[in-house]
Amino acid sequence: MITTSATLKGGVEEHVVGFEVANDQALQAAYAELDAAGSAVEWGTDIEKADRRVVDFFKFSDPSGNRFEIVLRPFKSTRRYFPTRDAGIAEFSHVGLKTTDAPRDEKFWTTNFNIRPNDWIGDAGLLSFDAVHHRIALFPADTAGIQHINFQVDSIDDLMRSFYHLSEKQVHIVFGPGRHASSGAMFLYFEGPDGMVYEYSHGVRIIDDPNYRPRQFPFTTEAFCVWGAKPDIPEFRD
Repeated sequence: MITTSATLKGGVEEHVVGFEVANDQALQAAYAELDAAGSAVEWGTDIEKADRRVVDFFKFSDPSGNRFEIVLRPFKSTRRYFPTRDAGIAEFSHVGLKTTDAPRDEKFWTTNFNIRPNDWIGDAGLLSFDAVHHRIALFPADTAGIQHINFQVDSIDDLMRSFYHLSEKQVHIVFGPGRHASSGAMFLYFEGPDGMVYEYSHGVRIIDDPNYRPRQFPFTTEAFCVWGAKPDIPEFRD
């Protein structure tokens, strides 16, 4: 889930990543654990809760300065998702984050949350809390921020339809079509409003083997795409 700052002054540099927890006990425990670990945590105000349409939440940042919120019971829409164009979007899948120190930030997530690394590309950790190959990807950069946002689509046909549609509309395709060596997902990255990079992908690896061992990939173009696509994304260049 991606939310934005509650203040009217907020801009793209104030993006926030939200995680939902199962119940109030989990919310209270997460706050207490982060607080005890020395993280600056802050409960949301009533106005902020109403703005985000959640029952409760608290805020914190990772060591790089990326902003996060742990939320309880976000409101469900009574209307189904209906875009102006059927892109085949099935679900929000993961977020790519910029990190000024990938090993440090990976330790933050694996120490304070039920999150584990499933693979690495160089220092870039591909982290998850469930069977999906990765829910958070940490990419070394000079500043904090959201590096890209990923949506899963229903088929490779949806992926290619988007490629031709976006190309026709002269939207900047920054990577792909291609296929990731790590997750196995076929992908298409493109630039949206305010320079935000979006990724449509299909076929992400589901890890249900209890004996799975994380793999180390070199930080090379081939590790990002086994088909040979070249990225026009600073954090993906070797």
